[in-house]
Parts: sequence; structure tokens; C-alpha cells
Amino acid sequence: MKKVLVTGANGQLGRCLQVLSNISGDISFLFTDSNQLDIRDKEKLHNYFLENDKIDYVINCAAYTNVENAEKESKDSFLVNAEAVKNVAEVCQKYDTILLHISTDYVFDGNKNTPYTEEDIPNPINEYGKSKLLGEQYIQEIQEKYFIIRTSWLYSQFGKNFYQTIVKKSKTDKKLTITTAEIGTPTNANDLAKFLIEIIKNDNKNYGLYHFSNLGSATWFDFAEEILKILGKRNEISLEKTDNYPTFAERPKYSVLSKKKITGTFNSVILNWKISLKELAN
Repeated sequence: MKKVLVTGANGQLGRCLQVLSNISGDISFLFTDSNQLDIRDKEKLHNYFLENDKIDYVINCAAYTNVENAEKESKDSFLVNAEAVKNVAEVCQKYDTILLHISTDYVFDGNKNTPYTEEDIPNPINEYGKSKLLGEQYIQEIQEKYFIIRTSWLYSQFGKNFYQTIVKKSKTDKKLTITTAEIGTPTNANDLAKFLIEIIKNDNKNYGLYHFSNLGSATWFDFAEEILKILGKRNEISLEKTDNYPTFAERPKYSVLSKKKITGTFNSVILNWKISLKELAN
């Protein structure tokens, strides 16, 4: 029986993992939120590992994800996304625990117009991206057994995300204005959760950095339009495009991730974003 600690378990990815934990067979999960296990406190992390005997894997879903607030609260962002990740990496290295860490497409500047590979040099343009990149670097410096998984535009049936926002607005609003200024890939957090569990179940030892998102690309407008189509409300709501959507934090204009490395290494089936969205909505 493999023992897996999930940090940040009340976020949307953590909650997707909780749903899947019921059908994961020979895996014993320990789900913790920041109140139960604050990864910013290294001593508490050490004690948790001692109290829970041998932890085989950590899935680190804990993160500061508010991109806008990170510009104003960069200290908090770096504390959670970098310094706390350093704590996790050091404790995992000490106890010979494999770390699965979730990172982001926002480590890139968005100046490419073809999908970003794992070999592309990161160049984050906002504080959130910078803090996540530093977390990656700490893991790579400290640990031997790790999977860093960069993903993009996560949504699910849980928490606050773009999908939930559009579903909610579709019940009250008659007009929506959505930006076309960014191109990326909406990613169903349930698909990412399944992939993480596959790594563990298969005892995969191909450690390293990988990109995982659903297939295809879209603007936020495309994403919103597809949600409304699936809900049967596309003709009821006036959906307008804008390329001028002011935000405090600068965002990469293009952040599609290449899946060539991950599909070449694992036997996972990755769905197109439209198919996966339909599965969730139905």
C-alpha cells in the first residue's frame, strides 16, 4: 500500500484527487489543508513525516494562485510558491519521498507562437510566475526524485475558476465581454488528477519536468463560448470579444504547452479540451 500525502487538498485539484481516492485501490491518501499542515513551517513538516511513518509520495497542490494579488503581495506569493516548496523538497529528500509538484504555464513570457516545450527557457512576466519558477528551481537543486508538472488554465466542478464563473453568469447575465488577448489551453483538473495517480500506480521512475494540459488551444472567449454551447445558452447570451481587458498583472499572450515529452514518456491518453469540458459539464 503506497502512502500519499496531498497538501493544499481543499483547492480544486486536491478536491479532484479526493474524489478519485475512492477508486484508487492500493493507495492510502493523507489529505491536508493549510490549517492541518502549513508547509511554510518546516518543523511541522518534519514532525508530520515522523508521525505518519513512511510517506511514499507527496502531491503538492498547495499554492498561492491569485495572479492579481501576487503583484501587490509578492512576499506572500514567494513564501508559499517558493520558500514553502523548498521546505517540502528538503523534507522529501530527507525521507526518500517522491515529490509531484504542480507548476504553471505562467513561467513563460508568451512571446512564442508555437507550444512551449520543457527545453524552452522560462521568463516569467509577473510575480506569480516568478514565484512558481523559483519553487521549481528549489526542487531541481535539492531533490533527486521529483516530477514537476506544469499545467495551464485549470478548471473543475470545485472552487472558483473560469468555468464556474461562466456557468454562474449564464444564469443571470444577458451579455458577457470576454478577452481574446490570451491563447492557452483550458485543462480539466480531473484529467490532471488522474494523470498524477497514474504516475504513482505505475511506479514510474522517469523523474523530471513535464508539461500537462488538455490538447488544443483557445482564447478565453473560445472557452466561454464552448461552455455556453454545452449549457445550451449560446443563443440566449450576447457574447462579445475584446482584446483590451485591463489587468494589474501582465499575462503571457501565448502559453500553450507542448505535450510531446509527456506522451512520449507515459502511456496516458490526453483529451482535447473541448471533449474534456463536455465530459465535465454533462
